[in-house]
Amino acid sequence: MRDAFCRAMVALGQRKPYVFLTGDLGFGALEPLQAALGLRFINAGVAEQNMVGVAAGLAAGGLQAWAYSIAPFVYARPFEQVRNDVCLQRRDVKLVGNGGGYGYGSMGGTHHALEDYGSLLTLQHMTAYIPAFAGDLDALVPVLAAEAGPAYLRLGRDEKPAGLEAGPWAPWRRLVGGGGPVLVAVGPLAGPLAGALLGMDPARRPQLWALGRLPWVGLPTALLDAIDAGGHLAVVEEHVATGGAGQALAATLLALGRPPRRFTHAHARGYPEGAYGSQAYHRRENGLDPESLLARLA
Repeated sequence: MRDAFCRAMVALGQRKPYVFLTGDLGFGALEPLQAALGLRFINAGVAEQNMVGVAAGLAAGGLQAWAYSIAPFVYARPFEQVRNDVCLQRRDVKLVGNGGGYGYGSMGGTHHALEDYGSLLTLQHMTAYIPAFAGDLDALVPVLAAEAGPAYLRLGRDEKPAGLEAGPWAPWRRLVGGGGPVLVAVGPLAGPLAGALLGMDPARRPQLWALGRLPWVGLPTALLDAIDAGGHLAVVEEHVATGGAGQALAATLLALGRPPRRFTHAHARGYPEGAYGSQAYHRRENGLDPESLLARLA
């Protein structure tokens, strides 16, 4: 998704002035953005706390600031600056974290973002966006740019299967129809799941929705009706359970008086096997791969 994000940011720069800061990352991908922005592209170095503080200062001066790094380095390392300088002051700063979830694979836990949007959403005025596919960035970047306040953009790999007509990005998006359980996937996990569902009998297969924004503003009537009809809701996310989309959706449905008869939450559980490996390996050991998840829905 990083290349698609770069293209979308170049296009944004032709319509709206902003400043882009990177924590000494993005080589081999962000050079077109650097060329387009000139002095408004700042390499802040390996100093993420300072980078977020500078971004907040630029926003205080009336500029929109985007701060980019590997996901843990824009929410965990500078958390105090995000809280005090950005969120408490409601500054127009967009945090961009690359490699959400287990995206950085064998680089290990220090480079994994398993509690990113849950942690950030405890802060005032914060909104999190999790695109499912690279094609979402063309529509999503302008959405973030139009909102004058803090936001977090979690980037991952584009895993869109051949034959899927995903449509434009939306906070809630039905990707695959079906008459079975309702399956809600957060971000790129929607791709492998869609690929597994497309060949199934439509009358029996789960109905797949992609969730792309937290917190959401209202639930689609079609989603609520499908949950009522199917009776089983499953949420899958490459994020720990605490503070995740599964807990939030379960609480919302309970408050609405429309809880599903059965609820399944597939989420990151850390490192059950005590080892580090590829993103695919960690998904399998945590039951986030399509085979494991569909077995739980049977």
